Amino acid sequence: MPKTIPPAVKVPAEQARAFLLSQHALAASVHPPGAEGVRALLRQLRHIQLDPLDAIGTNADLVALARVDGLVRGDVYRHLYPGHAFEHWAKERCLLPADAFAHYRERSLEAPWWRHATRIQRLPAAVLRAVLEEVEAHGPLSAAELTDHGAVEPLDWSGWKGTAKATSMALEVLWTRCDIVVCGRGAGGKRYDVPHRALPEVARVSPGYTTEEGFLRWALRERVEAAGLLSRGAGAHWSMLSPVRGSELPDTLVAEGLLEEVVLPGASRRYLAPAGFRSRPVMAPDARMRILGPLDPLLWDRALVKQLFGFEYVWEVYKPEAQRRWGWYVCPLLHRGQLVGRLEARVKEEVLHVEKLWREKGVKWDDAALDEALARHAKACGARKVRRPRARVG
Repeated sequence: MPKTIPPAVKVPAEQARAFLLSQHALAASVHPPGAEGVRALLRQLRHIQLDPLDAIGTNADLVALARVDGLVRGDVYRHLYPGHAFEHWAKERCLLPADAFAHYRERSLEAPWWRHATRIQRLPAAVLRAVLEEVEAHGPLSAAELTDHGAVEPLDWSGWKGTAKATSMALEVLWTRCDIVVCGRGAGGKRYDVPHRALPEVARVSPGYTTEEGFLRWALRERVEAAGLLSRGAGAHWSMLSPVRGSELPDTLVAEGLLEEVVLPGASRRYLAPAGFRSRPVMAPDARMRILGPLDPLLWDRALVKQLFGFEYVWEVYKPEAQRRWGWYVCPLLHRGQLVGRLEARVKEEVLHVEKLWREKGVKWDDAALDEALARHAKACGARKVRRPRARVG
């Protein structure tokens, strides 16, 4: 007999905001500085979304710099690789904690547009074997350090071209299958190795199930932990788990007491939250202003951000310039539990140039807190100076 689904929990907006800020380690500094803090942060967040654009640090840099002291740009990769993290599809491509690898090794997700089967069709099996054997024998290696196996027909996503190099495509296939993992990132690009060297403590661990359902039960609970409040409505916050959203699984986990369903005042949307989330410790926001990356986990659900924080955010990096309201790479500013503004900046010639700066209407604006945030960020990016305009109202 199916279990009864308990009624949704009604959570006041103030309580939901406080929970999200603490869940995402944005209320106050709770992790130690340096490598130990970065590793603890990934264990807490579960997913750190990756993006290659680097105006004032990549998105992963920005996520770490907003929460952990004693870091410079690139430390998020240096402190996690190898041994503490791997990359795979979750909320798009993410850094994931090492303890998740056994689950992915057995039942990994594939991005719907990734076209894994097409890659395999275009690659001779002998090339896949040769690349895997070379990484096994001599890794860690970058694509440029591997033997060149000639060209293949590249994939085309409406004008976006994939690699035409057989070796690079083989790495993509082997990475998707978890036969190899990314074990480093740097100026030479991603470096690859086999799991038993890069993740020796977890590579041989079995997650204890063999079914697709078992993997999806685990993956949904991980996503809810990563989101804090996961809207049951469609959106980018579901990403690779989109097919799960409309299945019976969310209701099943709520009925089993493994997740809770939540409603917020004045809205019809329903959310999934971790079981017992209301009893988790909540930190009071500190006085530090934080520069958030465009793909920070707090910002995954833009509708939720608008509802709880009154902040409208759209990442306009892929919009034509004429259609942008704000700018190319604009980062929100978080202060004392509020999203108080946004900025667009770049590092050029050892100067952190804040090219545009806006404050939200009706917020209490603290120039001193902003200057401190910019000084910290400039130091992390290797910049000696900061140049910024006055804040204008958005």
